[in-house]
Amino acid sequence: MSSTGPAAEAARREVRELIEAKGHVVENARGAMARLERALDAGDLQRTPELMLFLADLAPALEQDDGQKLGGKSAEAARFILRAVERELDNA
Repeated sequence: MSSTGPAAEAARREVRELIEAKGHVVENARGAMARLERALDAGDLQRTPELMLFLADLAPALEQDDGQKLGGKSAEAARFILRAVERELDNA
């Protein structure tokens, strides 16, 4: 059963807005992941096995060394994983 209430709906809306925001997909993904983690930690959304798997997959795509440019495979991976996160939000 998914989380209900104003906090859950706000978290879902804000994560979706961050996913769809204009800008670089890796930066958007970082923001969406941070917001989602706050919602999960606060108990506003439930941790589903799928969502936790997607977040674990997303973390390496967002890592970069100092001076490393964003893009390439990281952006492609982030875009793909964010679509899965967005689909799973309604179950969280």
